Amino acid sequence: MAFYSSGVEYGIHSLMSMVDAKGNERELSVREMAELQNVPYDYLAKIFTRLSRAGLVVSSEGKGGGFRLARASELITVLDVVQAIDGDKSLFECREIRQRLALFDETPPSWACDGPCGVRSVMDGAQQRMEEELGRYSILDLVRKMYRKAPDTFTIEVKQWISDRRSKAATPERE
Repeated sequence: MAFYSSGVEYGIHSLMSMVDAKGNERELSVREMAELQNVPYDYLAKIFTRLSRAGLVVSSEGKGGGFRLARASELITVLDVVQAIDGDKSLFECREIRQRLALFDETPPSWACDGPCGVRSVMDGAQQRMEEELGRYSILDLVRKMYRKAPDTFTIEVKQWISDRRSKAATPERE
């Protein structure tokens, strides 16, 4: 079972699609991003509501409107996206098992309760390190990594796909 929802992956990839190989930002509609990535439109729309509420994207009104990043892609971290979509999740919930041993007959001795639980300390430390790691990477970092792997033609193909899609949307179909 995944700790983070699929919405986190959809959100990160969507924000990445809003940045080109040169780090320039582009406005896209949720429908365009959903079609580009082959992900469910309705789910992605809900994700963008959360991203907007968190101040990571802003919408533009009117025909052809969409979303753009609310701040530079190098200032939006993976952790920002995770928290916007899934909220502040705790990796571990301590149940204070150390105080419940049958030997204690419902009255644990003070030594069993003193200080933080050792298990909780380890788990809290793991979560802190995970969040620090997620905070180290920005959307721009991920975009640059992707474009370094991609062939040079990929940039052109993405721009062409967006252009073709917008041309189809703007041209009414003839019967």
